[in-house]
Amino acid sequence: MSAASDGLLSQIKVHGAIPRHVAIIMDGNGRWARERMLPRPIGHRNGMKAVRKVVEAAIEVGVEVLSLFAFSQENWQRPAGEVSALMSLLKEYIQKEADELDEQGVRVVFLGDLDRLAEAERAAVDRVMAQTAGNSKLILNLFISYGSRTEITRAARLLAEEVAAGRMRPAQIDEAALASKLFTAGCPDPDLLIRTSGEMRISNFLLWQLAYTELHISPVLWPDFGRCELYEAILDFQNRDRRFGRVPA
Repeated sequence: MSAASDGLLSQIKVHGAIPRHVAIIMDGNGRWARERMLPRPIGHRNGMKAVRKVVEAAIEVGVEVLSLFAFSQENWQRPAGEVSALMSLLKEYIQKEADELDEQGVRVVFLGDLDRLAEAERAAVDRVMAQTAGNSKLILNLFISYGSRTEITRAARLLAEEVAAGRMRPAQIDEAALASKLFTAGCPDPDLLIRTSGEMRISNFLLWQLAYTELHISPVLWPDFGRCELYEAILDFQNRDRRFGRVPA
């Protein structure tokens, strides 16, 4: 850990109020590569290295849940070569990091339309989830083939099926019932959402879950995002007045 990140971590500990759940839209791999006149896959590979740094930093600061938006449903529409490279990186990440994540007490959870993954990628995903299922130091949610509107639509369809089967009355459908049908069922909503690369949008990510989440936009491209940037975002969060629609007492 650098002196700068150590100093930021000390400030966080003094302030208290660590966000329980931090979500990150990892953006900027392509721009990072383009600025260096490198192929886009090189940007994604360096973005994978940033994941390790942020996971380690989240453990050090005491975050309970870290959610990373890794691959959206819309990303399937990218050029076939780039999609193939991303899927290869997914397998590589799991092969390289699974044992260390397990040793660190990280429970890895993949969320999204996993049925769209090829057999090899799906097997790797299932393997690391099974290997780390008993861990509780940090829950690492990796969103793959994910879109929030599709997730909400799926939840509504599941509730409709419950009503049609007579297991639920329409009057029983409330916010808790819908939340129980989301991919994130049982997981606390994010306290803090970080988006890298300076873009000001949430890109169909956790639309339901982000209702009262604090937003932090970092100008840093994802491959350059690390401990200091995460800690700066948490310090920013600690200075917010979270009222959830209420007024101060």
